[in-house]
Amino acid sequence: MYQQRCNILLSISMFLFFPFSTSIDTITLTQPLQDGDILVSNGETFALGFFSPANTTNRYVGIWYNKVSEQTVVWVANRNNPFTNTSCILSVDRTGNLVLHEKDHSFVYWSTNISEVVTNNAFSARLLDSGNLVLFDQGVNKDVYSWQSFDHPSNTLLPGMRFGLDRKSGLNRVVTSWKSSDNPGIGEFIYKMEFVGSTQLFLYKGMTRIWRTGSWTGHGWSGVPEMTLNYIFNVSYVNNNDEVVLVYLIRNSSIFSRLVVNESGTVQRLTWHESDKKWVGFWSAPKDQCDGYNHCGMFGVCDPYKSGTFECSCLPGYEPQSPQDWFLRDGSKGCKSKMETRMCEAGDGFVELARVKVPDMSTARVNMSLGLEGCEELCLRNCTCVGYASGDISKDVGGGGCITWYGDMIDTRTFSDGGQSFYVRVDAVELAKNTSKRLKRPISNRFLVIGMPLIGAGLLLCIFICCYIRKKKAKRNEVGVPFSFTNSLKSLEGSFTDTDIGENVDVHVFELSTIVAATDHFSYINKLGEGGFGSVYKGKLLNGQEIAVKRLSQSSGQGMQEFKNEVTLIAKLQHRNLVRLLGYCFHKNEKMLVYEYLPNKGLDSFIFDQEKASLLDWKKRFQIIHGIARGLLYLHYDSRLRIIHRDLKASNVLLDTNLNPKISDFGMAKIFGGDEDEAKTRRVVGTYGYMSPEYAMEGLFSVKSDVFSFGILVLEIISGRKNNSYYQENSVNLIGHVWDLWKQDKALTVVDSSLGDSFDAREVLLCIHVGILCVQEMASDRPTMTEVASMLSNHETMLPSPNQPAFIFRQMNHGVDSRSVSASGGVGSVCNETITILHPR
Repeated sequence: MYQQRCNILLSISMFLFFPFSTSIDTITLTQPLQDGDILVSNGETFALGFFSPANTTNRYVGIWYNKVSEQTVVWVANRNNPFTNTSCILSVDRTGNLVLHEKDHSFVYWSTNISEVVTNNAFSARLLDSGNLVLFDQGVNKDVYSWQSFDHPSNTLLPGMRFGLDRKSGLNRVVTSWKSSDNPGIGEFIYKMEFVGSTQLFLYKGMTRIWRTGSWTGHGWSGVPEMTLNYIFNVSYVNNNDEVVLVYLIRNSSIFSRLVVNESGTVQRLTWHESDKKWVGFWSAPKDQCDGYNHCGMFGVCDPYKSGTFECSCLPGYEPQSPQDWFLRDGSKGCKSKMETRMCEAGDGFVELARVKVPDMSTARVNMSLGLEGCEELCLRNCTCVGYASGDISKDVGGGGCITWYGDMIDTRTFSDGGQSFYVRVDAVELAKNTSKRLKRPISNRFLVIGMPLIGAGLLLCIFICCYIRKKKAKRNEVGVPFSFTNSLKSLEGSFTDTDIGENVDVHVFELSTIVAATDHFSYINKLGEGGFGSVYKGKLLNGQEIAVKRLSQSSGQGMQEFKNEVTLIAKLQHRNLVRLLGYCFHKNEKMLVYEYLPNKGLDSFIFDQEKASLLDWKKRFQIIHGIARGLLYLHYDSRLRIIHRDLKASNVLLDTNLNPKISDFGMAKIFGGDEDEAKTRRVVGTYGYMSPEYAMEGLFSVKSDVFSFGILVLEIISGRKNNSYYQENSVNLIGHVWDLWKQDKALTVVDSSLGDSFDAREVLLCIHVGILCVQEMASDRPTMTEVASMLSNHETMLPSPNQPAFIFRQMNHGVDSRSVSASGGVGSVCNETITILHPR
């Protein structure tokens, strides 16, 4: 009787939820889906229709489980554009798009936004039994989709969804939480795949990382021990030239399982229990204090299984950065190398940490051709290598593949079961202290002769030496005591002095302690980005002024000459479209430049981002093009010396609060004096896709080299596409594509789709014309920046017809792999397509 009542109540509730509903199979131009209709998949597993969440009258179109009694929405179309009436229709229009609109077509709430225009009416939308809503042309292969909801997840990952990056289209599928339980709008929590160093999954709250999966071990993620291959899932991780994706499949199709990023900031794996009529949690994260991203700071390791003691400890060979904070159970400042550590000498070895989530892969390198033995040897040969691990523990005994770490290691934690082994590099003394040591390389005779007597010299001698070293170092680095910049420089072989910087340069010299305090010890939270020359951190001075600190990597290609170059140049340049240098810091091996902080970061973060691109309307883009032109004009002709930037690109144009452009990064710039206007170098450094042909292939550079880069930048701003990532059958890059359209009088089709129709066609054509003139193959054919500025300002000027641009039908293969990174040897590079020719920088 009780069961009968439940069934009756369930039937009544479903009737009220979908009043007067009818079921259809497909959506077409002549058969739309109206409010009250339901589209049901062939196996009746999923349904699509109109719904209202609890406590609201807002209406949405979504997909939910058809066979689950508890309403469970897994995908929403109009997440940020609800409507309150019942007169909307979901239909396929004549362009082949699926559109949610008013009956009278007066307003569109959502569309698939497929850019290709279709001339026939054969397109249909169908809901598959996987929960995937697909759009296809009935006249061709129905398994080829022009659009699918699986490429645009809401807050749920379903079995069969490809989560990650499609390298061909550039689509990176991410999952975002709802704003609240009754508002499916895009919330503040984002779950996505990232590829710096090696593939990892991150959970973000806004721009802040709050949890990380760890690396892929072959069995699963090192930070998700519950993820095993012998349970209900069949997990596939694919990393090839076409894609980097993760796909979950359920072994038993009768089991309903989903992964959800909920509005409280948790990633959950849930499974439906029919007998209990509820979703049961299988796994979730973050779930303890050690899951919090970087909970124990750099070189720290978190162990939640310590009973009654602080969960943070330091990796072998390291000690707390702030013992007082450590005592108060605050490990956020992390650890540092022990005072007496003598790394990269005979006797170095490794201590094994078992069952851990390996450190953040952002500072790691992966070589899948090496085994574990070769991996250890590789790490030992490089003094900057601080640890290693197997790239795939599912392989033969000892693992397959090699991961090595360089720089700060953060976000390491232990598990009672799961994870993988991680090997931390230590010196000979530390290795001898660890009973769980893993030493692959025999201790040399030098260590037996020198190291062992030093260890056995006695406790008093060790204490005396340690105290003496601490006292000397504390005296040198005492916070608040200014250090002499000139004296520090004189102590460095091959360094330069303040005189080298220039007597008339008005630039502040910052103390190291000031920079450290401003950036919170170069906290990862304050890290704005990383390139081949080092990392950039946000900081805040005691007076409240925000700064950006460019901390040059000690292993980067930017050495003393580039450092002096940047200080000399930027300190003398004063223009509203050039980034302002506030000062610099030079202490021992540390070289840092302090700039004004620009909150909107680089231009590339807007024009190449589908979501943020809409923030730049045409008027603003036109102003940005003007601003960059004014900045280059100043460098080439209006400053006291003629300056060629040599590395102008979207990421080197920063945007201030009002989205005004400022040219930055003058490390590769060249100064010309007198009547000089051209030079030749054997040391060609730049970014593939922005370098002029005469510079890339012959080392010749002039103001026309910057003009070429400016032309590329103009075309990228208009199209929202990168020059070196646009490929078609007849065009290997954006230049070739625009040139083809220009010859066909179809240049306006290249305009970024995020602009819609809201742009001035005459201005856009003017900018495209100028851009093509700037990228002509012969440098003598290109206009000067004076001429460019005049063209952009005077719409009535008759522009010359352009000749064929450079790099249309060929790739730059002149002895250089276009996919190579900077030869600097750094962990990252200014751009993952930055190249060097003949000589490393």
